[in-house]
Amino acid sequence: MVIEKRDRLSFKLFRVVLASACLVGVVLSGAQIAMDSLTSRQAIDEHAQKVLAMVRDPAIQAVYSLDREMAEQVIEGLFEDPSVRFASIGHPAEEMLASKQRVLNNTPYRWLTDKVFSPERSYKVSLYGKLPYNEYYGDLQIILDTAVYGSEFINRSAIIFTSGILRAMVMAIVLYMIFTWLVTRPLTRVAQSLAHINPDHPGGIKIPMIAGNEKNELGLWISTVNQLLESIERNNSKFQSAEANVRQHLSQYDFLTRLPNRIMLQRELQRMLTEARNKHHVAILCCGINDFKSINEQHSYKIGDDLLVEISSRLNDQYIPVLVGRLGGDQFAIILDKLQHPSEEAADLAQNIISKLKAPLDIKGRKITINATLGIVMFPEDGSNPEKLLQKAEQAMTLAKSRGNSFEFYDASIDSAIRQRKRLERELAEALTKGQLHLEFQPQINLLSNQVAGAEALLRWTHPEQGEISPDIFIPLAEKSDLIIEIGEWVLDQACAQLREWHLQGYSQLKMAVNLSATQLKQANISELVMHNLKKHQLPPHTLELEVTETGIMEDLQAAAVTLEAIKKSGVLLSLDDFGTGYSSLSYLRQLPFDKIKIDKSFVQEIIDNQDDSSIVRTIIQLGKSLNLPVIAEGIETAQHEDYLIQHGCQGGQGYFYCKPVPAEAFITYVKLCSPLSSISRDESLATPN
Repeated sequence: MVIEKRDRLSFKLFRVVLASACLVGVVLSGAQIAMDSLTSRQAIDEHAQKVLAMVRDPAIQAVYSLDREMAEQVIEGLFEDPSVRFASIGHPAEEMLASKQRVLNNTPYRWLTDKVFSPERSYKVSLYGKLPYNEYYGDLQIILDTAVYGSEFINRSAIIFTSGILRAMVMAIVLYMIFTWLVTRPLTRVAQSLAHINPDHPGGIKIPMIAGNEKNELGLWISTVNQLLESIERNNSKFQSAEANVRQHLSQYDFLTRLPNRIMLQRELQRMLTEARNKHHVAILCCGINDFKSINEQHSYKIGDDLLVEISSRLNDQYIPVLVGRLGGDQFAIILDKLQHPSEEAADLAQNIISKLKAPLDIKGRKITINATLGIVMFPEDGSNPEKLLQKAEQAMTLAKSRGNSFEFYDASIDSAIRQRKRLERELAEALTKGQLHLEFQPQINLLSNQVAGAEALLRWTHPEQGEISPDIFIPLAEKSDLIIEIGEWVLDQACAQLREWHLQGYSQLKMAVNLSATQLKQANISELVMHNLKKHQLPPHTLELEVTETGIMEDLQAAAVTLEAIKKSGVLLSLDDFGTGYSSLSYLRQLPFDKIKIDKSFVQEIIDNQDDSSIVRTIIQLGKSLNLPVIAEGIETAQHEDYLIQHGCQGGQGYFYCKPVPAEAFITYVKLCSPLSSISRDESLATPN
């Protein structure tokens, strides 16, 4: 077989290399020309400075003595330089002592060089007398015509470009010749040898090694092909080996569900535990199908097998990566790796599995409903041996079945805490409709006037059995389950309604601050919701203040900026809450439309005794001043706190020193006591905030 010249690898490479080399030559030449243009501009500037320096002293003498003839001689001397187009000597407030100009040179490439250097470049030096008087006499100014430099630049550019292309072409030709000698000719000989191989006995003939290529890629290729030809002769043994591998695979995986069996699970679990040691937690869940025996008896064993296959598919279909295996019968193992919050994540996975398996399964037209029970063990808390951990998971599952629970931890204390959290989640969903949630209000004080400026609305939950539940407990639960959306809308409505009531009572100066969670900030209709409440309760927009935390906006700064800008258009005030505990970046403060900064109480409480906290507080106050943002401090508990903050320019404050969060009636009582018309001192008013 004869290969046409145009189809040869060397010829194709030549075309590719030639094109590539020319392209590289053009790019490099262009870069060199660009650098030359910068150098030329610098050369023009340096030349101008040298010219000015050379005639500066005669020019000073001429302008000092008002010697017009001497000034003209200086100008004539400057015009000996063909690049000087204009020159003048004199005081700017008076008629020039001497000046001269000429037209621009008309060169063929001026249209191009003017874009690079501009048509002309102006330079000026002020003329002063000798020390100690150093009196200003006037200016010496010149304007250079860049055409001369441009012509030289064009000539150099042509040489650079032409030489670059020629070098690229020569390199391409050399590479073509080298490739033809080293690659094309040896490959042609190899192809000729391959044509003589008998397909029925490929190992009978070897491709001869080409001298000089024993250690390079071509020699490696020839050796590899010869080995491949020999291996084809042994294909039967290879097939047998492959069959053995298949049998080994089947011994590690369940034949019915194709999931890892117990042996494979132990091996994989051992690997995970080794990697996880002293780094993170691993959860092992044992899932058993309740009363699976009766399903087999009622629907047949074939239906039972199909049911197990469908169950394995649902177990694999989780919201997070898991390793699922079959332990035997109706029991499965689910392994969850790299846990950061092990108990909560394992409990959430167990609940998700139970919910998935409760949905009816369609097995050959039959709707079958099942229930599952799970046992959970944790590494390293419950052990480090894979087999022992699987056994403990089965024991926990058996215990859960006996107690009638959906899942249970091997460790009773973890199980109790998880159940308590799950119970609170369920009860929180009902708390709003059952009237267990209410608002309390904490005064915000204007430290300059010592009067109540407004209130922060704070959510409280009075549990019928456990009493007051801390917001630190139920607010994270609400955010995790998205209940915060519904609860947040209720809080905003109630806070606006209360503010409207206070305004009708004559306290129109009061403002209301409402916290906005990160989840609420992601609501598509949050700005419409805010405007709806303003309209519904007939409130001036500036009397409502929405507080967002640093961590809430930094989850998605760009999206938060868009949402906050939309809210800001309604006229509502925006406050950055807990400032100092998160990113505290000046850059995002400039990007976002905040009206106020709130210093987190953790810094305020130690400002007297802790130098670091006092430095942080002072820095935040100064930052607020530089950005023209009022600063309010949370957690003021003593008169020393107040005095320190006032001394350093903090405008507002709130905390137990003034008043704890109280119901609406007690809040108004506190406002009356703090009124300028009240004769009761603040010390007396503090005795009755609760």
